[in-house]
Amino acid sequence: MRPRLAARSARLALATAAVTVLAVTATACGPDDDTNADGTASPSAVASSDGDSSPSDAPSAGGSTTKGSSNGGSSSGDSDDKTGTTGGEKSGYGQSCGTNDLDFTVTSESQAGGYYLVTAKAKSGITCYLDVNTPSVSFGSGTDGVASPVGQGGEDPIKLSGSAVAYTGISPKTTKENGGVEFENVIIATTEGDPNPAELKLPDTATVDKPIVTNWSTKRTETVPVIV
Repeated sequence: MRPRLAARSARLALATAAVTVLAVTATACGPDDDTNADGTASPSAVASSDGDSSPSDAPSAGGSTTKGSSNGGSSSGDSDDKTGTTGGEKSGYGQSCGTNDLDFTVTSESQAGGYYLVTAKAKSGITCYLDVNTPSVSFGSGTDGVASPVGQGGEDPIKLSGSAVAYTGISPKTTKENGGVEFENVIIATTEGDPNPAELKLPDTATVDKPIVTNWSTKRTETVPVIV
């Protein structure tokens, strides 16, 4: 009987040891603090796995999202450098004069058989340059009414600002024959391709036949148009 009891005691000891090992294993492999009851990872565990527990664009306490700015954090739009003033006026310092940058006056002169003197002045708040020496002038839209430049006078460029003015002289008729086309207005532009030419009312009706025009000048005596 003694050998049987010894064998039974050995089997009980082995069973007890196995139960102890299973208990230790169950304890070591149980759910940790970062796992929810449904088996999904907790938020803290996800953040830890990314290596950053606070996203850079996370909403602030007020609920808005704050992001850095490459220009120092300013959220305002770009300023309009073309205006040059806070009041919206156009400064345009150093720019070429467009026709719509200028105010014009036309007077009738008696020299050289009669001609029209055009005076150009920059509008308030504008500084610009007449860097194209000769204006584009025409009577009507036909090619026959286009004034030919005679090359008189001329300063290149002419700065217009404040009270500074520039002059050009227009002779509507250079032929000696009678006849011609009558016009009450003249079209003038600072450049041939200017999209905004000015149509000026003449002080009297002009008879037009092969008209001519002088260069811009700051001296009105240089702008009496004659064919040399």
